[in-house]
Amino acid sequence: MPRQLGELEDAVMTRVWEWNRPVTVREVLEDLQQERSIAYTTVMTVMDNLHQKGWVRREVEGRAYRYTAVSTRAAYAAALMNEAWSLSDNPAAALVAFFGMMSAEQRDALRDAMRIVLPALPEAGADGAGEGEPGGAADGAEPEAGR
Repeated sequence: MPRQLGELEDAVMTRVWEWNRPVTVREVLEDLQQERSIAYTTVMTVMDNLHQKGWVRREVEGRAYRYTAVSTRAAYAAALMNEAWSLSDNPAAALVAFFGMMSAEQRDALRDAMRIVLPALPEAGADGAGEGEPGGAADGAEPEAGR
C-alpha cells in the first residue's frame, strides 16, 4: 500500500499529474520556483526518489531524464482511502463517519460512482442490480434466466 506523499513529493507529483506528459527536472523546478525558493538538485533528488518508490518512470533524453506518472492522482487517492479504511477495527462505522464528513458535492460524486460500480458488484443481486434499481428485487420483476 502506498504511504502518503511528503509535501514536496506531492508538489512535484501534482505537476506531473496535471501536465499529463513526460516532464524534466528543469520544467518542474521552474514551475516550483514561482512559489518557493528551491534548488535544482533538490527537485532532482525528489524526482529520483519518486522513481525509486515507483511513482514515476523515466527515460533518458539527451543528458536528462523525462519523467512520467505511473498512475493517476485518483488512483493514489483511492489507495490512501483504502489503506485508511483497512486500518479500522469497525469498517462500517468508519464509512458512516467518513460519509458524515462529506460535502454535498462529495455525496453527489459518491452517488455517481455508486451508479457506475453497483451493477458490477456481485452482492448487488443475481442480475447485477441493487434493490430499488431497475431490474432489482424491489421492482417486482423476475430475474431473466441465463443471466
